[in-house]
Amino acid sequence: MFKKWWLYIQSWFKSTSDDMMNPEIEIQVAIDQAKKKNQDLRNQAANIVAHRTQLETKIEKAADEVGETREMAKQAILKAEESKAAGDSAGVAKWTNIAQAQATKLQGAENNLTSLKGQYGTAITQADEAKRAVQANAVKLQELSAKQMELLGALEQAKMQETVNAAVQSMSATLDDELPTLESVEDKIEKRKAQAMAKAEIFEATPEGGEAELRQAMNEAQADAKLEELKAELGLTTGGEATQSDSGEATGLEA
Repeated sequence: MFKKWWLYIQSWFKSTSDDMMNPEIEIQVAIDQAKKKNQDLRNQAANIVAHRTQLETKIEKAADEVGETREMAKQAILKAEESKAAGDSAGVAKWTNIAQAQATKLQGAENNLTSLKGQYGTAITQADEAKRAVQANAVKLQELSAKQMELLGALEQAKMQETVNAAVQSMSATLDDELPTLESVEDKIEKRKAQAMAKAEIFEATPEGGEAELRQAMNEAQADAKLEELKAELGLTTGGEATQSDSGEATGLEA
């Protein structure tokens, strides 16, 4: 059970850490690590090339030593022959010993030269491989730098898109929560209309409403009378009134 919880905690911590990591910082960390690795590789390659150069110097010195020792051994042999020809037994022994010593030294110098040449061959191969590795890593670093620019551009685009998305969501939320819809406006209008009609109906049922209705009827009657008076002045009477007037005139003539 403890192991299970520990794995859960590790998974949760890693997930939380991944979410909290800034992509821009992660990109920069990757570039910094690549640059450090590139510099370490260059330093190692420089050491390998330097070792090859040192071997070249050592080979030159070893070759010079071989040549010098060989020449001294030859001169010692010639001196021993000269002493022998002169009947100088002491000289023969002296130069023979010197020739033998030079021959031994020559053997060691030749062995050293052979060993250095072998090391030099390996150093040449290692130096060439190191330089190729540096070149390949330099190309990779350039590609990584280009990828960094691409990722940073994509990151900026993502940030812009997130800003736009947030703005759109904010606008949508504002429209949904704050702006009135057509249905809500219609409901408000119907509610006000119903309230106005209800108030009018209530007012008509009160004494003040009845009085107002009576006054309106009297005003309408007075207006009708005034209208008839104006028509009479203009001789524009209704049809019934004209017929009654004509009958009265006819009765008077008969009398």
